[in-house]
Amino acid sequence: MGYRKLGRTSSQRKAMLRDLTTDLIINERIVTTEARAKEIRSTTEKMITLGKRGDLHARRQAASFVRNETAAIKEDGDKIVVESALQKLFSDIAPRYAERQGGYTRIMKTEPRRGDAAPMVIIELV
Repeated sequence: MGYRKLGRTSSQRKAMLRDLTTDLIINERIVTTEARAKEIRSTTEKMITLGKRGDLHARRQAASFVRNETAAIKEDGDKIVVESALQKLFSDIAPRYAERQGGYTRIMKTEPRRGDAAPMVIIELV
């Protein structure tokens, strides 16, 4: 089988992967279960590859997957600049990996979750 079902219907699974991928783009490091981390690794790396391409079609493809969330709010003199997750992907994250040919994420195991002993990991951008 090509993917993990994660105990959810296809629509719930797609929504969860979109949310986790967007959170990883915004925060650059999240704590989640091992199975979820291994699934969002592929979606995140696809989004970074689209960011490296950088053309209009790649931006629209990424926009159809990444949630429209605020990544940062900055003050530039009198102006307040609001940066979305998509803008952060194309302007900050993708140029960082311009010379790298893949492997943009790292998964590090941590201690099991207290309630159900699920294996927990930290997934972060390299």
